[in-house]
Amino acid sequence: TPLEHAPAAVAQGTTAVVNDRNQIFAQSSAGRDIITKIQGIETTMQGELKPTADQLAVEGPAIEAKTQGRTRESILADATLKGEDEAYARKANDFNRRRQIAAQELALTERKALADFNAALVPILRDVVAERSANLILDKSQVVFVDDPTDVTASVIAKLDASTPSITVVRQKVQAQAAPQ
Repeated sequence: TPLEHAPAAVAQGTTAVVNDRNQIFAQSSAGRDIITKIQGIETTMQGELKPTADQLAVEGPAIEAKTQGRTRESILADATLKGEDEAYARKANDFNRRRQIAAQELALTERKALADFNAALVPILRDVVAERSANLILDKSQVVFVDDPTDVTASVIAKLDASTPSITVVRQKVQAQAAPQ
């Protein structure tokens, strides 16, 4: 039937090139720059959380030791112990909230950096397509076979390195939600 031959007919006259987006990110100066900056931001975030995590690691077992073998009623009857337990619970809840916010901020930061990387990559891909008189770019992960001349990954990396050796990566902040009234 004519439809069986349609994909081949469409493919005729199509010049495709292939690139490996993962390799471009991993081996380009801009991609490596993003990875380094994201790791630095993550280390900073961990450093911000560490003092509270260390305090909780000390306070938790101390409160546990004081409450061991006691009923909930006897703990609540002891005003000092009750206060310590409540303060620890508040601190632990606040720490978990801050840790979740940090994880969200890191994810937002990564997403923004990748968007900026992709924005820098688009003109490079257009240039390579024009140079090769191609009208289609495929990712190498979607291709069963590609010969070396069709793979433009090295060319894309070289051009990206020349035009955009680094990407500005700034920690993205989560918008604070209004406290319930």
